[in-house]
Formats: sequence, structure tokens, C-alpha cells
Amino acid sequence: MITFFVCLALLIVGFLFYSKLVEKVFHIDDRQTPAVAHPDGVDYVPMKTWRVFLVQLLNIAGLGPIYGAIAGACWGPAVYLWIVFGTILGGGVHDFLSGMMSERNDGKSISEVVGLYMGKVITFIMRVFSVVLLVMVGVNFAKGPADLLAKLTPDALNGTFWLAVVMLYYLAATFLPIDKIVGKLYPIFGICLIIMALGVGGATLLMHGADMPEISLANLAVVHPSGTPKWAMMFVTVACGAVSGFHATQSPMMARCITDEKQGRTVFYGAMVAEGIIALIWAAAGVTFYTHGGSLLDGMSGLAAAVGAQGQGGVVYDICTTLLGSVGGVLAMIGVIACPITSGDTAFRSARLTIADWFHIDQSDTKKRAALAIPLLAVGAVIVVALPWTVLWRYFSWSNQTLAMIVLWTGAVFLHKYGYPPIACLMSALPAAFMTAVSVTYFFQAPECLNLSTSIAYPVGIVVAIALFILFYVQTFVRHKDENQVKE
Repeated sequence: MITFFVCLALLIVGFLFYSKLVEKVFHIDDRQTPAVAHPDGVDYVPMKTWRVFLVQLLNIAGLGPIYGAIAGACWGPAVYLWIVFGTILGGGVHDFLSGMMSERNDGKSISEVVGLYMGKVITFIMRVFSVVLLVMVGVNFAKGPADLLAKLTPDALNGTFWLAVVMLYYLAATFLPIDKIVGKLYPIFGICLIIMALGVGGATLLMHGADMPEISLANLAVVHPSGTPKWAMMFVTVACGAVSGFHATQSPMMARCITDEKQGRTVFYGAMVAEGIIALIWAAAGVTFYTHGGSLLDGMSGLAAAVGAQGQGGVVYDICTTLLGSVGGVLAMIGVIACPITSGDTAFRSARLTIADWFHIDQSDTKKRAALAIPLLAVGAVIVVALPWTVLWRYFSWSNQTLAMIVLWTGAVFLHKYGYPPIACLMSALPAAFMTAVSVTYFFQAPECLNLSTSIAYPVGIVVAIALFILFYVQTFVRHKDENQVKE
């Protein structure tokens, strides 16, 4: 229990102090934001801070900090450290920079922002990469909720019926102005997500506080029941709630809605910390719920068995209904049905905006907006019906963290390009190097990728990360020093 409260305190302190340092390094000012400079009533819509914060939270969260944290809890309390330090030093910086870089560039999609600072080749790669990733998220977050709704309704309302309903909703949310559906519904679901997390956290402490394992050398050494290595699998499994590249595709939407640069710290970094707290609560529930006074190893084996048999959705339902009763069951259903839908619709919306930015298509024009939204959702509908995405979804994990790596390197280049001190660039470069090691190692070791031994994957990932950091160091510290000597 002590470990949990220490980790919770660190997340709060991280927001109160480190986010202010990040904000100071970025040098926010009183320039007009895109929403104020040219509101279009569709995507560039001024919103109040609290509303933008809740929309951003649900955009980036959904089921990510729940499902990922539960799966990550199979490695024991070590997952706490990744959630805490990943959020403060990596995720918060990533989300703040992706949102504020977009805001400084008229709310452009992340693919365009990356291209501005990393070159034309990376621009094209990011455009294709982003659209494929977003459609992948959209179709996967349509099929799951549809199948679950079919189980809860009469046989006549089967999975195909609910899939059609979900896709029609996606079309509406993708096409209509952001304040009509997203701006109105998301704050409600965001509050439900927070209430569910607080309820589960409070009940876990009250009912199973004595079973909560503490961080110790012995507990940190606990291995996954299936033998899955901690590095780098845990760091990819727990993405939302620590570091997630998907967030970079969502932040530009809110960069088009903030009315003051001072909102950036609360909206982008603050939402990331809130997601980290939610992930910490669910990770704590995961490592505690199946222990019941037994050993940590028994608890992790029980959790892994439950995830394998029921999936994370079944574990969420069991935890909620056991700890919170019938009310918990309702909240669980909202979580496992509404939350993925709210990630899927903004994924398609972000895909529309990415394509629009790519081909410079005015989205204030209803016909042009429909010309993108309708085919995009039609392609998504065909994919979700025709292709076996259960295997392809695994690649999302790797592509998600690879995107985070690219965005963090872009943030470091942005800070350097605009004259920020080299030491300040490290705020983005160091987590970028870490995520490089994670992504490269995962690609070499994961069963769905190259499936090589850790004796090969580990050194390759570390060497690539060090090489990129040295390259960045030479480009910033050394050149910066040389330029200063020339000026003198």
C-alpha cells in the first residue's frame, strides 16, 4: 500500500513541478492560437479548458490505461515504475510537445509536424504510417464493442447489426463539427472513466490493501508467468498510461481547440498524468485482486490465467462487479463498450484530418469533408468484416511505440531548431533514445516480428539507441558550441 501512495504522489508532484519546467523550456507566449485566429466551426472550435481537458483525456485514454495496465501487471509491481517515470519523463513530454508543436503550426496533424522538422522522406512515411495506424485503431475498436453489445442484447441484434450501428456512429463523429458529438459526449464519458478508476482504487485499498505488494528487489525480480521477458515487452504492453505514440495523433485535434497557450500544460501534460494515475490504479488492482493473501507469484499466475481465459475485458468486469457490486457492473460496461468506441471515432476523425492536411483539402466545406469521411469509413467497414485483424493488432503495439519514438526525436529537433539551450533538448532526446531502445528491441525479439533471442535483441536495441543519441548530441551540443565560437 505504501508503494502505491508513493507512486501516486510522484505522479502528482511530477505534474506540479516537472510539467512547469517543460512549459518554461518551451517558452509559451500570448500569441493567438489557431482556434482564435481562424475558427471554422468544424475542427477549429474554441473550447473551455475543462472541456478540452476531458476530451483530450478520453481521446488518449479509452481502454488503454485499463487493458494495458492489467496486462502489464502480470510482471508484478515493476509496472508501477514504468507507469510513473514513463508518464513524468516520457509521456507527459511527448504529449505536451506533440500538442504544442501542432498549435505552433496552425494545428497541423502530427505527420505534417514531423515532416516540417525531419524532412520530406519522413513526411511521406509518417503520412502513410499515421493513416494506417489510425484506421487500425478504428476498426479494432469497432469490432470488440459490437460483439460485446451482441452478447447483451436479443439474438436478433447480432454482431453484424451492432457493427453497422458503431460504424454509422463513427461516420457521424468523424464528419460533424467537433463540438457537436465529441465535445458534448466525451466529457461525460471522461467523468465516468475517472469515477470508475477512483471507485476501483478506493475499493482495492479498503478491501485488499493488506494484499497490495510493495516494490522490493524480490518483487522487482518477479517474471511473467508465461516467461515473457520484461524488457522490452512490458514497455510496449503498457503504452497508454506511460508513453503512447497514438496520443500524438490525437493532440493536434485539441491544439485546434485551445484558446490560450497556457492551456497546453493542463490539457496535454495534465491529461497524460491523469491517464497515468488511472493506469496506476488498474495496475494496482491487477497485482492485488488475484493474490487474496497468497504469494505474489500465485497472484500473477491467477491474473495471467484470467487474462488468457477472459481477456482484459472479462478481468475488468470481474474486478468492478466484485469490488463495486451492481454499480460497478454498469461502470464496467461503460468502460468496455463506450471507451473503445470513443477511441475509435477520434481515430477515424484524426485520419480524416491527416489526409486533409496531406492533400490540402479544406474541411470547412461540407462536401469535401464528406468526400473524405465516407470513403474512409467504408474502407474501415470492409476491413473489419473481411480481414483477420486479431494478429495484425499485435503490430499496433510496436507501431504505437515507434511513433512515440519519432515524435520525441522530432520534439528534440524542434527545441534545437528554435534556439533552445542544448541541455533543454535533452528533455525530449533522452526519452526518445529510451523509446528507440524499446522499439528496436521489441522488433527484434517479439514473436510477431523477427522473434530473435534476447542475446541478439538486447544489444541491438541499445546500440541503435546510443548511436542515434550520439548523432543528436553531435548535431546539437558540438555544432552549438562551434557556432558560438564563430560568433565570438
